[in-house]
Amino acid sequence: MVNPARTTLDQVAAIGPYFAVKCGEQPDGSRGFRPLTALYTDEDALTAYVRAVGRRIGTDHRRVAASTLHLGTASRLWSIALGSAVLTGRAPDLDPDRLWWRAPPSGPAELWLPAPRELPQETATALHDTVAVRNLRPFADAVHRVCGVSPQILRGNAASALVGALRVLLARAPQSGQRAVPLVRALLGREPLTGAGVLDVDRDEGTVAFRRRSCCLYYRVPGAGICGDCVLHTKERSA
Repeated sequence: MVNPARTTLDQVAAIGPYFAVKCGEQPDGSRGFRPLTALYTDEDALTAYVRAVGRRIGTDHRRVAASTLHLGTASRLWSIALGSAVLTGRAPDLDPDRLWWRAPPSGPAELWLPAPRELPQETATALHDTVAVRNLRPFADAVHRVCGVSPQILRGNAASALVGALRVLLARAPQSGQRAVPLVRALLGREPLTGAGVLDVDRDEGTVAFRRRSCCLYYRVPGAGICGDCVLHTKERSA
């Protein structure tokens, strides 16, 4: 029998690497996959992943590496969920007990969903519950507790990740804007994203501007600049 949730996720994966999730039986070389909830509850697993990210981006600042990991993982979750919702009007179930992860040699976390299914709630509510509540809330709590990253930074990361997914969707699938933009606005109006930044979408031009009210700390990586949506841009203009 065809699984409609898996069919949708296969279509979403074609948008880009952040939108991809392995589905069904264990993928080849599946060793190392663990339920995503382990990243939120196992301090050793989180610490090891933060250190790996720090080595990869060339920083020994723990908070910088942790924020980078948080932002990248949030981007993966929002991309998969938003892409699915835009294509079908329904959200996939990304409960962290059902979604598995593995730290890759490079790039964002690898994700595997053994039994894809869709959520029955209204789309914005389902997206908020499966990503913001069930994943990003416990993940932020863990990153704050273990690595000392402030909740304000983590809230900004979650919002930036959502807007980043919207940008890619509008670029790769321009027809998605009619459904995607209202969804993103609705999600930015719900906790924990409320007040994280200001979104401005020009549908005629196909552009998305977002100014967050915090900084992800990536500018502290050697050779890195300031992200396009960073609050520091505003401070530079004020100075």
